[in-house]
Amino acid sequence: MTAVSIMATLSLTPESCGDNIVSMNTPKFPKETVASFLKRRKIATLDEISQALDRASERTVFRKLSQLEYISSYSHRGKFYTLKSIAQFTREGLWSLRSVWFSSFGNLLETAVAWVHRSKQGYSAAELTDALHVETKHALRRLAKHSRIKREVVGDRYVYFSVDDALAKQQRKCRDTHATTSRETALIVSNPDLAVEEAKATLLLFFSMLNEKQRRMYAGLESLKLGHGGDAYIAGLFGIDPHTVARGRRELAEGQLDDRNVRIQGGGRLSQEKKRPK
Repeated sequence: MTAVSIMATLSLTPESCGDNIVSMNTPKFPKETVASFLKRRKIATLDEISQALDRASERTVFRKLSQLEYISSYSHRGKFYTLKSIAQFTREGLWSLRSVWFSSFGNLLETAVAWVHRSKQGYSAAELTDALHVETKHALRRLAKHSRIKREVVGDRYVYFSVDDALAKQQRKCRDTHATTSRETALIVSNPDLAVEEAKATLLLFFSMLNEKQRRMYAGLESLKLGHGGDAYIAGLFGIDPHTVARGRRELAEGQLDDRNVRIQGGGRLSQEKKRPK
C-alpha cells in the first residue's frame, strides 16, 4: 500500500497531519504554572523552576519566563529569578530576599551606572560595594573602559563619576567639600553637635597644654585617624612641621610611649655653663 492510499484510508491530508503534529508538541505546562510557583517561593533558580515543571529543559523554562514580567538577581551571578509583581523595591531601587539582591535597574552593570549617575559625590569601588552588597570593582572598571562612567584619581583611590560633564563636575566638587568637612569633624567624635570652628579651638587649646613629646604623639594619633594626607593636614592645623607629625605617628606605631625623656638625649638648648667659654 502506498503512502497516499494510507493517508486516504485514514482520511488525512498532509495539512491535517501537520496540525496533528503541532498539537502533539504543544507545551505541556502553561506559563501560569511558573507564575504560581514563583508566587509561592518568591525567588528561585532555573533548576528549581525546572523541577517544578517535571524536569523541563532550560530552554522551556526560559520560554515560560519570557512570557512573564520576570527579573533576575544582580547578585549570585544572576542565577535567581522572580516576578516584578513580587519584588518590593526600596526608593533606591533595591530588593533582597534570603541575601539575594534584585534591582529595578536590571543587572549589576546597569545598577552601577544608575547609582553612579544619581549619586551626589560619585562612588569609589569600596563605597559602591557597601551600598549594593556585592563586589563592584570589576563592573566599575568595565563601565569606565566603555565610557559609560568616568574614573578619576581622588586622593589615594579611584572614584567613579557620571559621564555627564556638568554632573561629574558637581559630584567632584561635593566630594572635595565632604572630604574637608569629614577631616575636621572626625577630630571630635564624642560630641557630633560641636561646630567645626569650636572643635578646632578645643583641639588647639588641648594641644597647647601638652609637652613637646605629647604634642608630637597626639598629632601623630590624629593623623592616623585621617589616613592618607593626614600628616600635612594636622601639621597645618597645629602649625607644626609635617615631619614632626610623621615622627609622632611612627613612635605610636612602634610603641615608644616612655614620657620620661621629652626630648631626644642631647637635644634642646645648651646649658648656661656650656655656653660660657672657660
